[in-house]
Amino acid sequence: MFEVLVESKPKKERSAAQFAASVVIHVLLITGAVMATKGAAEVVRDRLADTTLVFLEPPKPEAPPPDQPPPDAIVSANPPPKGFQTVVAVQDIPTEIPPINLNERFDPKDFTGTGVQGGVSVGVVGGTGPVTGETYLEAQVDDPPDLISAGPRRYPPVLERAGVGGRVIAQFVVDTTGHPETNGFRILSSTNPAFNEPAKEMIMKSVFRPGRVRGQAVRVQVQQAVSFNP
Repeated sequence: MFEVLVESKPKKERSAAQFAASVVIHVLLITGAVMATKGAAEVVRDRLADTTLVFLEPPKPEAPPPDQPPPDAIVSANPPPKGFQTVVAVQDIPTEIPPINLNERFDPKDFTGTGVQGGVSVGVVGGTGPVTGETYLEAQVDDPPDLISAGPRRYPPVLERAGVGGRVIAQFVVDTTGHPETNGFRILSSTNPAFNEPAKEMIMKSVFRPGRVRGQAVRVQVQQAVSFNP
């Protein structure tokens, strides 16, 4: 009875026109998909071509912190010594009044007698640097140092009895107060080594009018000759 089944919806036969239209539509869809995919690939290729690779270096290890100096160490670069200035009595009274510099200041703390001789009150304990600033040559200043009072001249007794004379040329720095500085004293020439120490003693106890630049007292390096005549 049910050996033959009956279709509920019988298939319709497609015409040639429908088949052709279906083929055309599928071809168009496939072509559009291919073109779209091709454009996306070119965009990705362009972006990859314009990309610049940047390689970052790994961070360098930090240097270990420097060792801390002890609290009593001198950390200033060549600081002036902490000490005091000395006043040398004038033995020969000058016949003229030296020029007065109103800009030059007197600090009584530098004459307390506490500390190292030749230093200043604002110096550093253990410092060895110059007390003041720049040192000029005699040719660089407006007014070179001028001797006001010479120190005592001690003639070596042996050379004096023998009637031997001599001459010593020394180089030293006259500070802003008119006193020679012990540091930097140098003998340039000497006819007899026995005259070196008396010449140095005489110069160190001499008083000069300080050199000046535009009216300001400055440190000046000078050369002084000391003659010994029997």
